[in-house]
Amino acid sequence: MVDTRRSVEYEVVDSDYLQHRQLRSGAAGWVLLASLGVSYVISGDFAGWNFGLQHGGFGGMLLATLAMGVMYTAMVLSLAELSASLPTAGGGYSFARRAMGPWGGYLTGTAILLEYAIAPAAIAIFIGAYINELLGLNGPLVYAVFYTVFVGIHLRGTGEALRIMLVITAIAAAAIVVFIVAALPQFRIDNLFDIAVNADAKGASVFLPQGYMGVWGAVPFAMWFFLAVEGVPLAAEEASNPAKDLPRGIITAMIILLVVAGFVLVLVPGIAGAEAMQSHGAPLVGALQAVYGEDSAAATFVNLVGLAGLIASFFSIIYAYSRQVFALSRAGYLPRFLSVTGRRKVPTMALVVPGVIGFGLSLTGEGDLMITMAVFGATISYAMMTLSHIILRSKEPALDRPYKTPGGVYTAGLAFGLAVIAFASTFVVNLEAAMWSAIFYVVMIAYFGFYSRHHLVAQAPEEEFEAIAQAEAELVN
Repeated sequence: MVDTRRSVEYEVVDSDYLQHRQLRSGAAGWVLLASLGVSYVISGDFAGWNFGLQHGGFGGMLLATLAMGVMYTAMVLSLAELSASLPTAGGGYSFARRAMGPWGGYLTGTAILLEYAIAPAAIAIFIGAYINELLGLNGPLVYAVFYTVFVGIHLRGTGEALRIMLVITAIAAAAIVVFIVAALPQFRIDNLFDIAVNADAKGASVFLPQGYMGVWGAVPFAMWFFLAVEGVPLAAEEASNPAKDLPRGIITAMIILLVVAGFVLVLVPGIAGAEAMQSHGAPLVGALQAVYGEDSAAATFVNLVGLAGLIASFFSIIYAYSRQVFALSRAGYLPRFLSVTGRRKVPTMALVVPGVIGFGLSLTGEGDLMITMAVFGATISYAMMTLSHIILRSKEPALDRPYKTPGGVYTAGLAFGLAVIAFASTFVVNLEAAMWSAIFYVVMIAYFGFYSRHHLVAQAPEEEFEAIAQAEAELVN
C-alpha cells in the first residue's frame, strides 16, 4: 500500500484562507435535502432513459432498471452512514479521502466532477428538445440562456437557490402525476413488446429483442432514472443538522425516485409503443400525443410543466458541481481561486467555470453521448464511495456513526459489484464516449500527480485528519 503521507506535500496557508472559503450553514433541512435529491434526478424521467429501449427493448430496459435500482438503493444506504459521520462539502470525495488517502480522494472527486460537469450538458440538450416542441426553438441560444439564468440564480445565494429548486421540483412532480393519470387508461401490455426481434442476437426474444447483451447495453440509460441522487451529501456544510438530515433526505429522495421510475418506464412504451418511444426527444409528451393527439390538453400540460423537471435537474446539478469543485479547490487539489466565496457565501468561479465547459459540450447536441460520458464518471465514483464504506468499517470501527447502514459492508459490497458492472457497460454502449471520458480522467490524474499533490492545503477540513497523522508519525520517528 502506498504511504499516502509521503506521496503528498502540504502547504500552511494564512488565517484568512478559510475565511474566504466558507458556505452558509443551516440553509437546508431534511425536506429541502430530499427535494434536492429528487431534483438532481427528475429530468431523467422526462428524457434520456428511453434511449435504453434501443439497446435492450422493454425487457432489457426493465431488467437493467431493476439492477440499477438495487445498486442505487444499496449505495444510498451506504452514503447515508458516511454522510452522517463525515459531513463536509466534498461528499463522496471526502469519504474516499478519509478511507484511502489523497489519491483515493482525488480519483473519486474527479470522477464525480466528470459526472456533474457533463450531466447538465445532456440535460440542456433535452431542454432544447422540449422547447422545440413548444416554440420551435433549439440550439446554442437556448442552451446559453439556461446556463446564464440558472448559474446567475445560484450566485445570489444557497438558501434562495434551494427554495426555488423546491418549487420547480414540485411543479415537475405535478407534471408526472398528470402523465400517470392520463396514461393509465390507455395502457396496453402488447405495446411494450413491439420492437422487432434481432434474430442475430444471442438470447433474442420478444421480451429481449436485442438478446442478453441488450440488458447490459441498457444499463447506462437505466441509471438516468437515478443518476446524481448521490449528490445530497454535497450539501452537508449547509445542512441544519447533518447527522439526522442527510440520511433522512437522501433515503426519502431514493424512495420517491424508485416509485416514479417504475411508472414512467412501464407507461411511456405501454401507451405509445416501445418502437415509437425509443429515440423520442420528449418521451412523456410524445406518448401522450400518440394517444390523445398533438394538441391535446394533457400533452400540452406535460410539455409545458414537464419542462420544470428538466430545469430542476439542470439547476440542482449546477449546485452539485460547484460544491464538488469548491471542496477540491479549497483543499488544493484544483486551482485555489475556484473555491473563493464572496459576501453571499457562494463559490463564484466554481459555478462559472464548469458552466462554461458544460455549455461548450452541449453544442454537440449529442444527448445520448453525454449520458454515457456522465455514467462513466458516475460509476467510478460509486465503486470508490462504496469501497470507502467497507474500508472505514474495518479501519475505523469506533468512528461515530449516527446512522448505520442496514446490512453494513454486505450492502456496500453489493453496490460496489453492480457499479463495476455498470462501468463496463459504458464501453459496450458507446466506446467513443467512454474513451473521451477516459482521456479527461487521465489528464486530471496527471495534473494531480505532477502538480497539485505537492501543494495541498493542510488546514482544509478533508486534510486535517491526514496532517495530524503525518505529524504524529514524524514525532514517533
